[in-house]
Amino acid sequence: MARQQERARRTRAAIIKSAAVEFGKSGYAAASLNRILEGSRATKGAMYFHFDSKEDLARAVLDTAVERYRACAERWLARADLGALDVLHGMVDEIALRLEHDTIVQAEYRLVIEPDFHRDVGNGGARIVGRATRVLAVRAIEGGQLRADADPDRFTRTLAAALAGQRYLVDPIANGTAADLRARFAEVLEVIVESMATPVWIQQFRAEGWRTHARLDDLGLGA
Repeated sequence: MARQQERARRTRAAIIKSAAVEFGKSGYAAASLNRILEGSRATKGAMYFHFDSKEDLARAVLDTAVERYRACAERWLARADLGALDVLHGMVDEIALRLEHDTIVQAEYRLVIEPDFHRDVGNGGARIVGRATRVLAVRAIEGGQLRADADPDRFTRTLAAALAGQRYLVDPIANGTAADLRARFAEVLEVIVESMATPVWIQQFRAEGWRTHARLDDLGLGA
């Protein structure tokens, strides 16, 4: 029984992964169930055992992406060895890495900009990252890294919009690289942070730079 459950779990995961690749490349409307099946090496019966429709499959991809964003945010928020702004940089850097290497996160980005799933923007990874960003902005104010008069909500909104804009400009799936997106995300973060940071933090940052970066090996993507 346990072996059958594990086989079913692996089959479901393989279908979701293949669907993410297809949605990421083709979008939702043009995505082919036959290509998804081919990529997953599952049978049509197995696919319909786990998923009722293409929309159901797309929502499974979105749910999986949310889980990954949540794990990312929670892991970085738990870092007690770093200041709040370094934690924020690490989280933003990981998101850039995932947008290059994580097919699930790539697919989520592609799906939520389509009419069928645009309403899911407010319930996806962006909301999780936004909440974590605000928490870190408050910590940075309390820790003397951002000025006391800095508005954490304004900080969060501005950063989110700027990162989204850079993501539109640099498409790592089509013609960019992780280095491009990581550099642009870091640039955005630095400009916004320096506009609200304390002189002491700015002086230290210009002397030392960021204290941490995301690593591909830590993303848990597997083969």
